[in-house]
Amino acid sequence: MARGLFLTFEGGDGSGKSTQSALVTEWLTRQGRTVVHSREPGGTELGVELREIILHRRGYIAPRAEALLYAADRAQNIATVVRPALERGDIVIQDRYLDSSVAYQGAGRVLDPDEVREVSLWATERLLPDLTILLDLDIETGRARLDDARTRYDRLEAEAAEFHHRVREAYLALAEAEPERFLVLDATRPVAELAEAIRHRVSELLA
Repeated sequence: MARGLFLTFEGGDGSGKSTQSALVTEWLTRQGRTVVHSREPGGTELGVELREIILHRRGYIAPRAEALLYAADRAQNIATVVRPALERGDIVIQDRYLDSSVAYQGAGRVLDPDEVREVSLWATERLLPDLTILLDLDIETGRARLDDARTRYDRLEAEAAEFHHRVREAYLALAEAEPERFLVLDATRPVAELAEAIRHRVSELLA
């Protein structure tokens, strides 16, 4: 059986990752494709517990400890959800993956991005997505969207603007370094336009 397709969504807070991943999941499902939807952190039972620690635990978490918690969540998710689905020939669509760690824990926490990436590659046995959709959005617009959508920020959302600027710059640098893997889209475009652009690229991969 042919290996399935692994698609990941990346971007800053408020960029619309969850909306677009849900739309492409619905589109593929209507075509009769078997789709597995996951997220990081929190794509497994263990991941749900780690997500609560990472995003909502009160008190200080050292940057390296935070990076390792994300890597642990990622290792469990790939081993028990993503890789089995790909081996069945399914399509996996996931909110966030290792690029998030490079951007948030590497650039955001001012750790070595290459070291953070290598930890995740080791944790996942070097599995990379077939396509990463980066929804790029300026920090101010993203924050305004969050303000409209919720009353409580998680630990990372609550970081200062400088942190989020470093994250955005890191994402764009990652996309520039791997243009064949990334599809970069302006997240201020209408939802329907973004969905169409994503469907077009995914159709090319499925052809």
